[in-house]
Amino acid sequence: MNETKKELVRTLKFVLFSASAGIIQVASFTLMEEVLHWTHWVSYLVSLVLSVLWNFTLNRKFTFKSANNVPVAMLKVAAFYLVFTPLSTWWTAVLTDESVGWNEYLVLALTMLTNFVTEYLYDRFVVFGKSIDTAVEKKEK
Repeated sequence: MNETKKELVRTLKFVLFSASAGIIQVASFTLMEEVLHWTHWVSYLVSLVLSVLWNFTLNRKFTFKSANNVPVAMLKVAAFYLVFTPLSTWWTAVLTDESVGWNEYLVLALTMLTNFVTEYLYDRFVVFGKSIDTAVEKKEK
């Protein structure tokens, strides 16, 4: 398979796995928001962590097929979320506050879209950049 086609397939897998992580995030957010009546930012933060764990696991194994050191890769992802999580938790709290009044699901959707684009680029070039398809190569040898 040529490199362009491989990259297209990799991107499509990332989209599909991210969609499944998105379902987990929205479902858990909705549960905490509507059933448990937690604060918006707490619901967002817990649902984000659940989706990140799911997304990382699937994308490392199936999208990027990386044989790199899992703890190191997770630390790199954690570094991304050390920046993204406080920022997105802050803007979630600000935008859903009564004084601004944005709908919490609109804020969640916009935040998830921002997360999707930035995380793909970060995972592709920083977390897994030099280890893409190394699990396949090791298996084939």
